[in-house]
Amino acid sequence: MNDSVKENAPEAVVPENQGQPQPMADSTQDDSGSKRPTTMVIGERLISEGLISKDQLEIATKVQRENRPNEMIGTILVEMGFITEGTLSEILAESTGVEQFNPKTSVLDSTLIKQVPKEIALRFKAVPVLLEDDKVHIAMADIYNVLAIDRIQRYFPKNYKMVPLHCTEADLTEIIDNYYQYELSIDGIIREIEGSEVDVLAKIAEQQSYTNPTVRLIDALLVDAIRVGASDIHFEPENNFLRLRYRVDGKLRHVRSFHKSYWTAIAVRIKIISGMNIAESRKPQDGRITSNVLGRQVDFRVATQPTIHGENIVLRILDKKKALLPMEKLGYSEHNVKTLQLALKRPEGIIIVTGPTGSGKTTTLYSILNYINTPDVNIMTIEDPVEYQLSMIRQTNIREGAGMTFAAGIKSILRQDPDIIFVGEVRDEETSEMALRAAMTGHRVFTTLHTNDALGAIPRLVDIGIKPKMLSGAVIACIAQRLARRLCSHCKKQRPATLEECKILGVDEKNPPEIYEHAGCEHCSFTGYKGRVALSEVILVDKELDEMIAEEATRGEMMRHLISHGFVPMPQDGIYRVLQGMTDLPEVISTVDMTERLQLTG
Repeated sequence: MNDSVKENAPEAVVPENQGQPQPMADSTQDDSGSKRPTTMVIGERLISEGLISKDQLEIATKVQRENRPNEMIGTILVEMGFITEGTLSEILAESTGVEQFNPKTSVLDSTLIKQVPKEIALRFKAVPVLLEDDKVHIAMADIYNVLAIDRIQRYFPKNYKMVPLHCTEADLTEIIDNYYQYELSIDGIIREIEGSEVDVLAKIAEQQSYTNPTVRLIDALLVDAIRVGASDIHFEPENNFLRLRYRVDGKLRHVRSFHKSYWTAIAVRIKIISGMNIAESRKPQDGRITSNVLGRQVDFRVATQPTIHGENIVLRILDKKKALLPMEKLGYSEHNVKTLQLALKRPEGIIIVTGPTGSGKTTTLYSILNYINTPDVNIMTIEDPVEYQLSMIRQTNIREGAGMTFAAGIKSILRQDPDIIFVGEVRDEETSEMALRAAMTGHRVFTTLHTNDALGAIPRLVDIGIKPKMLSGAVIACIAQRLARRLCSHCKKQRPATLEECKILGVDEKNPPEIYEHAGCEHCSFTGYKGRVALSEVILVDKELDEMIAEEATRGEMMRHLISHGFVPMPQDGIYRVLQGMTDLPEVISTVDMTERLQLTG
């Protein structure tokens, strides 16, 4: 940390109203610099809610006036047993508009917390719990204590805004005890586990206390995985060790290895927090964890699989903040966005999104649903499972054991007066036929399908058992997409395209364009890539294509028609991304079928 943010830095000045809660009414400032609402404002609120009596308020006010003028009246009422800390926290949050912070449902960043010394956190009963852009959210017992905010400001750059959150003193004490007293780094926790008895660790894995290093280890791994942008966490037991891998930007990345003897305690802990049966290890299990990590709600979909070396556990990270993007930020080209928006203006029909697992189909469909979601339409979904909960949308999970299949779900949804239906996937003839019938009876239907490209959705549905004449007129659009790794903006290198690359790119060899290639730096963990970009193609089904589908035209005939009407195939979309410097050619070749263009170099 630089000298400007250390303890001995010059006195920081908190800008007027920056990050400060607005008083409920007239306020007073005590000798400590804490600006608080008057006693009567809080007291009258508590009396009006029936939480205390007038006599109790008078007693607490007398104690404050005679012995403790620098303390909030609410704190005194809590200590005297007239109200609870939770009640005081709710009243303050409602009255001031300051958000209430609950550490029991959150996994915090220990590095951020320890940026402020323990003695400062204890003295001012304030702890930084979230760093978001240039805002530091501070959990505080006294949200009006300007001196506390000013002191914590010293440990961060001066342009950072301090945002108070109300937290009970008991919860703050627990945060300080847990995050300052115990080792919270992954390496440190592992060293602690190595010095513990493995059998004891397994027995206490059910405990929630931070005295158990397994609890801290799992929390630290969840924070670490989200910080690096992982989509999945893999715990893979081998003969003598446990391998931990993250899937980042679509590629598995080895993180570290553990001794095999620690796996029992780790597996038990994961099963407990995901609601699984800890005694069952011979059958696959599914579970779910919902937690507040790094300041946002994140769901983890957990699945176990018995293997010859023990249970394999994979956690799929469902980060709503990253997944629910505006349609314009999906990464589609301007041409494909306009084509998709035009398809969405059709009042009825089915839109199909295709691609392999992990290609972002669900993210695209959720973004589309959010785009068309208005109070005057009824949107209903049938999914396996529901990954992200969306407001104003009725979502249903598949439960095949209870008879709730995709086909049965569509039948049920059609009796709920829907305008728009989202079917998670069409897997068989019955489901696809029900989805198409819904599209033909005045509904807009969205679904996914596993095919190699957008045009492949038509023959795939025919293979399932749908008659071509039924498809004609019902399909609005077909979308295909892949996700290619985006070049790291900090280290990508520019150079002229080679002769071979010019042939693949389809550009003039005598005037080669400048393209970029990956390098590697600290920002991208020395991979050369950071984030992903969508490579897509969008088919808008017009009248001519409808007739070709009904007449069972060949794929070549349909493709020639599409190209003549402005269709941009996915390989060409990938080439545009290379020329724009978003990704490099090797990444596009590994993501999209470029066989035809590669043959040009032979």
